[in-house]
Amino acid sequence: MNIPTEASPGDTVTMQRDETLTSVYLNRPVRLDILLPPGYRPDQQRYPVLYLNDGQDLDRLRMKPVLDSLYASGGIRPFVLVAIHCGDRIQEYGTAARPDYMNRGSKAADYARFVEKELLPHVQRHWHVSSNPDESAFAGFSLGGLSAFDLVWNHPELFRRAGAFSGSFWWRSKAFDKAYTDNDRIMQQLVREGKRRPGLRFWLQTGTLDETDDRDNDGVIDSIDDTLDLIAELERKGYRWGKEVRYVEVKGGHHNPETWGAVMPDFLLWAFGAK
Repeated sequence: MNIPTEASPGDTVTMQRDETLTSVYLNRPVRLDILLPPGYRPDQQRYPVLYLNDGQDLDRLRMKPVLDSLYASGGIRPFVLVAIHCGDRIQEYGTAARPDYMNRGSKAADYARFVEKELLPHVQRHWHVSSNPDESAFAGFSLGGLSAFDLVWNHPELFRRAGAFSGSFWWRSKAFDKAYTDNDRIMQQLVREGKRRPGLRFWLQTGTLDETDDRDNDGVIDSIDDTLDLIAELERKGYRWGKEVRYVEVKGGHHNPETWGAVMPDFLLWAFGAK
């Protein structure tokens, strides 16, 4: 692993591949792609950091061109992006407190332990990023967005910003049958039954074409309803819409990396906007 010691201010974003981390909790090697800002100088400062689930999708997200454009315009301050390649995403992503009704997310608690006990110490040791939770964000897409939200909600001592692109907030403890109610959605229940975590901020996105399901026949697709209902739970905890919570609904947006990449600048400006 070749870690640069400095770069000139005119440089663009550079990517380093880190394949030196093996997780005991996940029982597998974990590949990381590290995107370093222009002028990266580890000898001078510790950088804010974004941890990103589904890091294998960086190309489809067009992450490097997006970052280069934002840095060139002066819109964002320098930060390090840590893209975590997934393993068994249907089991490792989810809510750490419990799996869903089909036992999906059975390794989510192990993934949370990996993040806390292995990933963060490794990244902070090798890449000169901040350990300050106010300078640390976690984001993801679909199931990875659910995972990112859950990690931030449960670990405010580690992260203060969560980004969920088309988050899988349908995650539920019962199948859709006569016994199911919306109270059976797990993340909404965890927020409803939990305590307010001061200092947390949330960015959530949906696309109007994320899916076609509309289980309550209200004319609004489930992914939008589930996200708005989660925001309502956050509001009941005292998080204010437009202050601690930002919601972006993409008209014509699909459940894919192309849509998420197109809306990525909004998230990055929200999370790392130039002061």
